Amino acid sequence: MQTFSSSSVTIAFLDVAPTGPDRHEPIILVHGFASNHAVNWVNTGWVKLLAADGRRVIALDNRGHGRSERLYDPAAYAAPVMARDVLNLMDHLGIARADVMGYSMGARITAFLAHAHPGRVRAALLGGLGIKLVDGVGLPPTIADAMEADSLADLTDPVQRMFRSFAEATGSDLRAMAACIRGSRQTLDEAQVRSIDLPVLVSVGTVDHVAGPAAPLAALLPQGRTLDIPGRDHNLAVGDRTHKDGVLAFLGAL
Repeated sequence: MQTFSSSSVTIAFLDVAPTGPDRHEPIILVHGFASNHAVNWVNTGWVKLLAADGRRVIALDNRGHGRSERLYDPAAYAAPVMARDVLNLMDHLGIARADVMGYSMGARITAFLAHAHPGRVRAALLGGLGIKLVDGVGLPPTIADAMEADSLADLTDPVQRMFRSFAEATGSDLRAMAACIRGSRQTLDEAQVRSIDLPVLVSVGTVDHVAGPAAPLAALLPQGRTLDIPGRDHNLAVGDRTHKDGVLAFLGAL
C-alpha cells in the first residue's frame, strides 16, 4: 500500500500493474461503506481479474476507512469531497482519464465524480446503486445509530445488525463510520444525472433492497446500461460471476 495527501487527508491506495497485455486503460476502484480496498476488491478477485485483462488497477481506501485517515466530522464525508479524493489520486498518479468503478457508497462517489469532472472519466460503473442515487439517499440514517450502539446485541433491526456486524468484521472505526453515514447522504437530481453523457453501467442484484432498481437510473443516463445480477443481495452481488462477466464485456466494448 502507498499513501498520499488529498487536501491534507492521508489516503491509502493500491496500484497494481496489468498482468495481461497492457490496454493502457487504467481503472480506479472505489469501495463501499465500512469496507476497504481489500474486502471489496482484492478478496473478491476483482483486482486480479482486471489486471489479467490488461488494466492498471488502482484501489483506494476511502477517507475514514481501511488504512486511510480517520475523520469524525460528518462534513468531511460529503460525496463531492470524497469524489475529490479520487480526482486528487488520479492527479497524484498522473492519470488524465480513467474508468471508475464504485460499489454502493463508492458508486455514489463515482457518480458525483462523473458529474463534476466528465472529462476525467472514460466510463463509470455503478455497482450496488440504482435509482436511490436520485430518489433517496442510500443507507438509512439509523445505520449511524447502529455504529454508536454499545454492542451488536443491543440491535434488533436486521439492516442495522447487518451493517454493524459488517463494520466490526472489517475492523472499521465505528465512530468514523457514524460520521460517514451522516455526512455522505447527498443525491443528484434527474437533470444532473442526465448531464452525465458518458458510458455508464448500472449493476444491481435482483434481491438488493438497499440500492433501488437499476433500470430507472440507467434510463436517465444518456449512455446508461443495466446489468441485473440474478439472485444476489446488496452484499453478495459484489463478487458475483455475472457481475464480473458483465463488467468485462462492458469495458471491452468501449
